[in-house]
Amino acid sequence: MEKSKLTKPLRILLATNALVVFAAAMLGPIYALFVSEIGGELLDASIAVGIFAIAAAVTTYFAGKYSDKIKENELIVIAGYIVQGVAFLLYTFVDSLFFLFAVQILIGFSEALYWPVYDAIYSKHGKNKLGKAWGSWEAMNYVTIAAGTLAGGLIVTYGSFDLLFVIMAVLCFASAIYMYFLPRDVL
Repeated sequence: MEKSKLTKPLRILLATNALVVFAAAMLGPIYALFVSEIGGELLDASIAVGIFAIAAAVTTYFAGKYSDKIKENELIVIAGYIVQGVAFLLYTFVDSLFFLFAVQILIGFSEALYWPVYDAIYSKHGKNKLGKAWGSWEAMNYVTIAAGTLAGGLIVTYGSFDLLFVIMAVLCFASAIYMYFLPRDVL
């Protein structure tokens, strides 16, 4: 029986994206607590997440459209990871709802920048076994979210939100740096 492994590019894409998904998941379940710390209420947390989603929706179409014209698509993924890391660092300076909403727009933009391109690159390398490739991504996504949510709660419980935001940013930057220094023909 033939043992079917994921290709090296797929393993790299899974690993680097896992760090970014982990970073975002760390804030997920405790986001409303952070919003309350800056003077917001539950509805404000909902509005902020809605602002993120609208910003991502508006820019995703254009990011996907223009990504087809760029030769080295992995550079767009790298840029998205960097912008997301910067946005996570900006959380450490958030002291008002207005600033929070601006950061949410930046996070929405960063995700819209890299997701269409990431999906295209991932699909290109999984073309012979798309079900297995995307099944692997989905499994990674859920496991990473589970671990990230627990880690985020622990970090804020025993540390602080600022520590959490720095760790989130470092994970995004680590993924971007690793991908940047890969030989261009790997992805």
